[in-house]
Amino acid sequence: MEHFRKVAEAVQFSPEKMKKNGLFETERMFCDLYCFEPGQSQAPHTHEGSDKVYFVLGGRGKFQIGPEEKELGESEIALAPSGQRHGVSNPGPDPLLLLVFMAPKPSH
Repeated sequence: MEHFRKVAEAVQFSPEKMKKNGLFETERMFCDLYCFEPGQSQAPHTHEGSDKVYFVLGGRGKFQIGPEEKELGESEIALAPSGQRHGVSNPGPDPLLLLVFMAPKPSH
């Protein structure tokens, strides 16, 4: 298992949809880099029994958590607790980079 990573080396985008790039994964958690081109989104969804944290590394994104929606920029952070419907979109014009942590790791 790698213990150290350069996040910049994990940046990859996909023209079709938001791209999840794995950084770390254990039996209990994962840490991914989510890369959104302008106009891409992660559809609202829920995770029962797992909490998710989004940390904005670059760009601006619209975050929906439960009934709330807020635009966040670089160095801002959001928490989607277990069972709360959540999603992200990148209204542009710049790419959006998110560091995403989830624990405990979902079993599916």
